[in-house]
Amino acid sequence: MAGAVRPSEPVRGARGSATRLVGVTVRVRFAPSPTGLFHVGGARSALQNWVYARQHGGTFVLRIEDTDATRNRPEWTDGIIEALAWIGIERGGYEGPRFQSDNAAHHAAAARQLHASGNAYYCDCTRDDVLARRGNRYAGYDGFCRDRGLGPGPGTALRFRTPREGVTRVVDLVRGEPTFENAQIEDFVIARANGSAVFLLANVVDDSVMGITHVIRAEEHLPNTPKQQLLWAALGLKPPTWAHVPVVVNAKRQKLSKRRDKVALEAYRDEGYLADAMRNYLMLLGWAPSGDREIVPWSVVEEEFRLEAVNPSPAFFDEKKLRAFNGEYIRALPVADFIAACQPWLTGTATIPAPPWRPEAYDPAVFATLAPLAQTRVAVLSEIVANVDFAFLDEPPADPAAWAKGMKAGARELLDAVVAAFAECPWTAAALKADLLAAGEARGLKLGKAQAPVRVAVTGRTVGLPLFESLEVLGRERTLARLRGAIDRLPS
Repeated sequence: MAGAVRPSEPVRGARGSATRLVGVTVRVRFAPSPTGLFHVGGARSALQNWVYARQHGGTFVLRIEDTDATRNRPEWTDGIIEALAWIGIERGGYEGPRFQSDNAAHHAAAARQLHASGNAYYCDCTRDDVLARRGNRYAGYDGFCRDRGLGPGPGTALRFRTPREGVTRVVDLVRGEPTFENAQIEDFVIARANGSAVFLLANVVDDSVMGITHVIRAEEHLPNTPKQQLLWAALGLKPPTWAHVPVVVNAKRQKLSKRRDKVALEAYRDEGYLADAMRNYLMLLGWAPSGDREIVPWSVVEEEFRLEAVNPSPAFFDEKKLRAFNGEYIRALPVADFIAACQPWLTGTATIPAPPWRPEAYDPAVFATLAPLAQTRVAVLSEIVANVDFAFLDEPPADPAAWAKGMKAGARELLDAVVAAFAECPWTAAALKADLLAAGEARGLKLGKAQAPVRVAVTGRTVGLPLFESLEVLGRERTLARLRGAIDRLPS
């Protein structure tokens, strides 16, 4: 088992520049388990590792921790690779995927070494045994088997013999130098009764075998770090440089949970968040670029990001802020790129639900005309359907609430006048607006009030794209048919 290189201290430059480490070939790893959809917190950690490796001319290793055979599925591994590619970590630009299960022989060799050196011992205690000895109060393992001299066998796990004295100091680029009293660290299990290594030992061995120099991971792993550092020392190895980035929390300052929160990166992708917006926002969870700015080119992130500048406090994942970010990115797209980005929602391809119109009713040329009007109004791409569906449906969407809000007293009389005017006027947005304004003023209505029944009759909604430009695109025949249909539904 090769020993990991001990990194030298970084040469710290001024904020805004990333100074390469001296005498270190940087190797970082992102090590997810293939047990479900890709968590946004994991995506944040992956990006931080990716940027750090690129800053220092190093290597990003994707390691799939697949040893939990009961929960792992190959499609989840594929999903991890696809999600990484979506946020800009393209396969071919990193090493891997490498699989933890391939290192099983190294794990077993490390366990044997620790036992042979006296740094580990076999234990057949169950939790119930410990509870019985402690009066039904569990406060960690009590060391009962430390000197019993047990050997391997059914129901016998291998535990690390934690030193009783002293402290373990963790040097962390984000958190300084937290210390842990060894007396407060129980003799922890490092291998199960079947011989397979648990997470703590497997991670140490994998990082050593792969030559990982920097472990950049979430704060939730900090309590594991003193145990792993003890393992590194017992195996005669030098640990990597640690960096525990802040936990990602929701509005209630609770850690983001798959059971409670919207955390799957794929869900945001499928809703229509842009990859550039997502990765910009994720990098702001605990860090900020220089100056009073947040939306910055990715080149600025790659230049300015520094682990030492990451705030150790919990990072709030604010979906409203992300949504605003995304809207800014959408509005900044060239119109042609916006049109292309909307196509999955308009055509129902990939994992996007099918739109509500008949496939043959979708007209790309019509959408191209509406696109500049819609681009300023959508915050996520999936909203495009509700903004343009009136143009591709045979009838406007039925919305009783919108109908009740738009069709107030006098709506029938107003619509009769509008039909008469629209049947003869030039079919331009300006002419349509002038005629509706005149019809409204004749009835004591300002333009906003006069528009309401027309918009509901034609689009089925109370809000949407600029009305007169929309009518111009829809055409005289379809507009008049919808207005007459609405009149027929209103009482005489």
